[in-house]
Amino acid sequence: MDLDAISQHFFGTTDIDALDPDALDAGRERVSIAFGTEREPGRRFALWAVLRATGVAPEPRVAFKDAREIRAGEAYAAAIGLSPHTET
Repeated sequence: MDLDAISQHFFGTTDIDALDPDALDAGRERVSIAFGTEREPGRRFALWAVLRATGVAPEPRVAFKDAREIRAGEAYAAAIGLSPHTET
């Protein structure tokens, strides 16, 4: 999934930093719902990464059941400087 496309679809803009708090919360809610219903692993991971980047993603061990996805989530969190075992 293209992150600009995700941003535009769920937040109405590609510049998430420019959103007011209410618009950011509304976008996060839409992404959270999509994450909870998405079944395709790649799309699900992309949605989780957006949630992680906006500070509301569950930790990888909660978000994913597959061991490879958990490791990928932990590696992603470490790469962006967040502890993989701490909620953001």
